[in-house]
Amino acid sequence: MRFHIQQESDIPASSQLYNQICFAIAARHYPPGHRLPSTRQLAMQTGLHRNTISKVYRQLENDGVVEAIAGSGIYVRDQQKQREIKTSTNFRTKTVTDIDHEIRKCVDGLLEAGCTLQQTRELFTQEIDWRLKCGARVLVSTPKEDIGASMLIAEELRPNLNVPVEVVPMEELENILTNSNNGTVVTSRYFLQPLEELAKKHGVRAIAVDLSDFSQELSMLKELRAGSCVGIVSISPGILRAAEVILHSMRGNELLLMTANPEVSSRLLALLRAANYVLCDSPSLPLIENTLRQNRSQLMRMPQVHCAGNYLSESTIKQLRKEIGLTK
Repeated sequence: MRFHIQQESDIPASSQLYNQICFAIAARHYPPGHRLPSTRQLAMQTGLHRNTISKVYRQLENDGVVEAIAGSGIYVRDQQKQREIKTSTNFRTKTVTDIDHEIRKCVDGLLEAGCTLQQTRELFTQEIDWRLKCGARVLVSTPKEDIGASMLIAEELRPNLNVPVEVVPMEELENILTNSNNGTVVTSRYFLQPLEELAKKHGVRAIAVDLSDFSQELSMLKELRAGSCVGIVSISPGILRAAEVILHSMRGNELLLMTANPEVSSRLLALLRAANYVLCDSPSLPLIENTLRQNRSQLMRMPQVHCAGNYLSESTIKQLRKEIGLTK
């Protein structure tokens, strides 16, 4: 994974690098436990000063995305593993006898710790009630500026969960949880740290979902002929920014890239006129097809349109179902 800093951009260089690293982690280009490049390596690759890169790494560490190991380096934090360490001791398949034994062992442990039978019963009931409360609904939350990411997440979760799935801007989540503090908050790994704190305050959970690795789309981009014009269309500004970074890291200046939000009709039409290949998310596809139909006579050629099949990885949806008690 190579990172590219656009010196002419209004976005500070440190913010560009922070966002690019976060996306690389969210898309599992840097999986949990992966050692990130040293400040020296990134300085040579991006042209940034090592102090700037150190500042970005400190911010990532403060946000809970990475962890620094003295004398070793910076590593992607395994957030799922951390949750499992805190909340569970064993996920192996158990027989009824095993389960009965563990229940008795838990009860005996609480009694030995000084709890009465009534207190032990209340502790078990509270834990079960809390888990039922967290499974009552799913609140998908990202900042307003990239609410499109929440919409993409929610679109893929709704067919896979039999609980209500709501999209809530991060700026409004405090009020929602104050009025009704039940459910599970779901977000991208970009925004997990602040949402974990807010969820804890209101007694609910916050869970990050992992993006698809987009392997089919990346393979397609690798094979395109130099000089081709590629259009990326998405309802998520974050996806558009990340696509620019990834495509440049793969092909440099070999390809011409255009991006557009499907609701900005003038920009979308300009993209469709220029692009040889168009990659899009599923909510954008109907608008692209409609624009192509309405403007067919103005197009010198019809671009090849490819709709990404998934925004989220299958494994992350399965894990979320388990978290909210829908599967074993």
